[in-house]
Amino acid sequence: MNELGTLYIVATPIGNMEDITLRALRTLKEVDYILCEDTRTTQNLLNKYNIKTKTMSYHAHSSENKEAVVINLLRGGKNLALVSDAGTPCISDPGVLLVANVRKEFGAEAKIFPIPGPSALISALSASGISSAGFVFLGFLPHKKGRLTLFKEIANSERVMVFYESTHRILKTLASLIEYAPKFKIVIGREITKQFEEFVEGTPEEILEYFTKNPDKQRGEFVVIVEP
Repeated sequence: MNELGTLYIVATPIGNMEDITLRALRTLKEVDYILCEDTRTTQNLLNKYNIKTKTMSYHAHSSENKEAVVINLLRGGKNLALVSDAGTPCISDPGVLLVANVRKEFGAEAKIFPIPGPSALISALSASGISSAGFVFLGFLPHKKGRLTLFKEIANSERVMVFYESTHRILKTLASLIEYAPKFKIVIGREITKQFEEFVEGTPEEILEYFTKNPDKQRGEFVVIVEP
């Protein structure tokens, strides 16, 4: 019987391609397959570092058959690396379902090891000037159902609240924060580690005014930190 293969959870850059660890590069070179959220995105990173490992897609819409393929590869002794398009897999990321099912399938024999590295959440907190001794991470806020409930929770929280937001909803989110938490301090990290990286600090109203006056700043990926 083959020894079970190992599943490595490999963090990759969130913007700047130089933000990858030596261990991550070695792991990506040595595994049998790399499971990717988008193979085209991952291939750009692999090309930069001349990594020839075979890739397979694994994302939120992957079928049960694809999961079965992954399970069988591990059962056959193959070593796999799981990556997302950017940052640490399984943090607000569908990869968590695969990890959970691998643990369910193999139990205590499962070999799953993290290869730590970039995370937009941690990067934003580290540069915010807001204490992260205790915080609540909300991931991506829901589009509709439960969204207002979360804003009410933010308004009543005594802990720092952190969440991700998209280009399409950042103004709407700030408007909701004005309604529910108008006096709270907000720090927003935009396009962290990328060319147009910036941090904006102020009340929800001040930040909304800033983005309204600078529509070009509304583009990108946002980490929103709310201090009660």
